[in-house]
Amino acid sequence: MITCTNCETAQFLQITQSRVYFEDGEMINEISETYECTLCGATGQYVYDDDSDEETITGDVEHTTERPKYA
Repeated sequence: MITCTNCETAQFLQITQSRVYFEDGEMINEISETYECTLCGATGQYVYDDDSDEETITGDVEHTTERPKYA
């Protein structure tokens, strides 16, 4: 789950830009999403690259497998 690091919740995150890249037309090679928190105005970006199986997160968002502090 992607959450706002300032508000510690995903409840107010809005995807403002999303891109999915298909290298061969069938398999997803990269996912890129830009987020904005409508509560505090924070922004961030999440990028997943399937070729290297790597996630890159920048800005005021984080990827967590735990339940957010404020659901």
